[in-house]
Amino acid sequence: MNVQEKIGLLEEMMELEKGDLEPNTVLEELDEYDSFFKLYLVTYAKKEMGKRLTVAEMEEFKTVKDICDYLE
Repeated sequence: MNVQEKIGLLEEMMELEKGDLEPNTVLEELDEYDSFFKLYLVTYAKKEMGKRLTVAEMEEFKTVKDICDYLE
């Protein structure tokens, strides 16, 4: 999955319009970056990628690119 596909996935998870997110979008500035999204991301990482995303790892995410890098 390339970066644009990952961004599209994140937009879908956050129920945003296509093109709303950029790699340098700051997560804390998004109303949609809330506990529901974080739970969805943890579940996605486990089910689809076999990765266990911890709270500590999630706290390190500052931009959309950080999440995309994790989803490799």
